[in-house]
Amino acid sequence: MLSTIATSSAQTQNELPPKVRHAEPLYLDLVRDLGARKGEKEINVGIDFMNVRNYNQHVILAEYEFAPINRLGLEVETDFSFFKRTAEGEEVPNNKLECLRLSAQYSFWVSEKHRMTLAAGYTQIFEFPDFKNYGKSSAITGVGYNPFFVAAKRLGKNIHTLVYTSPVVEHDVLQRTTQVRWQINTAVHYSIPQTSHLIGIEINKEIEHGMFEMTVRPQVKIKCSKNLSLGLVAGIPVVRKHEHFSSFIRLIYEL
Repeated sequence: MLSTIATSSAQTQNELPPKVRHAEPLYLDLVRDLGARKGEKEINVGIDFMNVRNYNQHVILAEYEFAPINRLGLEVETDFSFFKRTAEGEEVPNNKLECLRLSAQYSFWVSEKHRMTLAAGYTQIFEFPDFKNYGKSSAITGVGYNPFFVAAKRLGKNIHTLVYTSPVVEHDVLQRTTQVRWQINTAVHYSIPQTSHLIGIEINKEIEHGMFEMTVRPQVKIKCSKNLSLGLVAGIPVVRKHEHFSSFIRLIYEL
């Protein structure tokens, strides 16, 4: 009898918490899988190729994300921006370490019955001067405050839907100004049966100074091996003043 009780207790302790498998957007990805389990971690490297009116911008990002406890994800991300002039005589921004992002995300409701997960989180953003002005101005040129909410639902076995919404409060340290913009991102993905590959579309919508902007991003995620995945994204501006077509590549390595 004591042996049975001990075995039952061990099984209870080893039981994994509920988790619904959701497809994650590739461009504006989440801090960690929804319903993350303790010990999960991965490294992401991404390259964004953007065509702006008078120059090309290449953004290189590196992320490390992990789950110290069940349902809680933490992430550290750095973004570097490099610019190349495409029109003579036009001003081009200087190369820079764009920002450092420190994020936390908690899945507060996970329902396997409804195949749905709700999560809330927060990202603290620190912006830096361009490389040419290091030591000449403030070490931090801007601070961003970004609380967010995520709702995801799987329809059947293969269709995944997700909504991500957040305000971003940006404070310019040098100009001493503050502005708010809103992000409303939606995504639909289809997981190809008997594989770990995904195809889908991500729609990034933003409202700033009363102006609405939107970019549609068709995408595919290819599972290259047990731990390595490759994400390919195209950016099609629908309502954008200065941005043209773009492309994005993301390498995902699960540790």
